[in-house]
Amino acid sequence: MRLQAMTRVLAGAAIMVAMGSSGWVAAQSGTTTVLQPADLEKLFPATVFYSGQSAPTQLRNSGGVKFADGHYVLASMVDTSGYSTGVAAKYQGYLIAEVPLKIEGKLLPAGAYGFGFLDGDRFVVTDLGGHDVLTAHSAKDTDKARPRPLEVSDDPAGGFRLYAGRNYVHFGR
Repeated sequence: MRLQAMTRVLAGAAIMVAMGSSGWVAAQSGTTTVLQPADLEKLFPATVFYSGQSAPTQLRNSGGVKFADGHYVLASMVDTSGYSTGVAAKYQGYLIAEVPLKIEGKLLPAGAYGFGFLDGDRFVVTDLGGHDVLTAHSAKDTDKARPRPLEVSDDPAGGFRLYAGRNYVHFGR
């Protein structure tokens, strides 16, 4: 069962790379574009592997960025109902980065990760085994009207914001 789940995840990743290189996403070539959930339907795998299990993604709660050079950063909330309370607390979403990122000034290598917004204005990124890789301070956007469970948007100061409700972290390359 786990081998089948891992095979689906790897197949989804291969499809994502193929789609990205042939330009199937409705983003313009040569420009950096914020992606909406409809854009990710063709890119993000339906299930992802994390901490010994596979979980379905919530593509309606997803977002990302296609950079001018064709590389992607994709994020989606996941259904963590099969995970323990301790794991689910810090594993709320799945992040795929084809390039190294800076999240709140801290370097995150390219790869696939779990992430979560925690109490105390903390954001944590974990490897696929559930081990902490990066912890950063998150901020709250109290002026945000109608927040979504997950969203990626441009940051007025440059770069991008990854939101979970009104909480966000700044990221860029």
